[in-house]
Amino acid sequence: MRINEKKPTRRTFMAAAIQAAAGANLIGALDPVELPAADSPAPKTGKPRFGFTTYQWGRDWDIPTLIANCQKAKVYGVELRTSSKYAHGVELDLGAAQRAEVKKRFADSPVKLVGIACGEKFDSPKPDEVKKAIEAAKDFLKLSADVGSTGLRVFPNDFHKDIPRETTIQQIADALNEVGKYAADLGQQVRLECHGSAGDLESIRAIMDRVKVPSVRVKLNSSPRDAAGKGFEHNFNLVKPFLGDTLHIHDLNDESFPNQLQVALLVRMGWNGWALLEETRPVEDRVAAIIAQRELWETMVAKAMEG
Repeated sequence: MRINEKKPTRRTFMAAAIQAAAGANLIGALDPVELPAADSPAPKTGKPRFGFTTYQWGRDWDIPTLIANCQKAKVYGVELRTSSKYAHGVELDLGAAQRAEVKKRFADSPVKLVGIACGEKFDSPKPDEVKKAIEAAKDFLKLSADVGSTGLRVFPNDFHKDIPRETTIQQIADALNEVGKYAADLGQQVRLECHGSAGDLESIRAIMDRVKVPSVRVKLNSSPRDAAGKGFEHNFNLVKPFLGDTLHIHDLNDESFPNQLQVALLVRMGWNGWALLEETRPVEDRVAAIIAQRELWETMVAKAMEG
């Protein structure tokens, strides 16, 4: 506390906390919690949830199979990867009735459709390609809204030879501002995944400093490079104010990434979003492998909550 600064009362503390939570605009990410007294340490309230993205392990599962397998694995949040002819068939060419049917299938099940993951990116040196990616992202956002999802994953993506990094960072931010405005009108979240050479956390922070639309949030990708430089906690804190309600995790047994530290930091900040398993390694029984990863995740969360 600075000199001559008044100690906050419980009323002012609660008002500031509510204001801060609203400004974060983490759509669906935070569950209501009881605020502590002003002179009490903040409790560890976050309980990150384990989900699944269809990327490779779910590539050949249609929607009924996907829902059934998620139920077997006790995984109740799923993200659908698009644009690669996945068996679930949720693509831009779905008509209104088909989109309504997808929405109903998930609504009638315990599995929540938490996101759509497209591959649109905004780094191209060619203005026509950037414009095309912006319009495609808008189409995917409409698809996401129509099928009952809450947001769309997009990429930054790369820096290019002979083009200043600052130019690319500003270009990506400008595109996100346009896409984000469209998303806000649909009640959707744009999830900028930390992907490509422009996806390191320092660059992502530079991009987000230029994004003025609160519907655009950061989607962590749990990459070993996130621990480079000054370390994972420092890099995590760079983007912490902009985190959305989903992130990707990979093999939790892989010690090249500090999974336990990330879980602890998420719990500490009160993050209750979906950590979506994105896997590519071949396994004999994908459902059993998902269960094993879920159980390991739950162990990590419990350890983090114990402090």
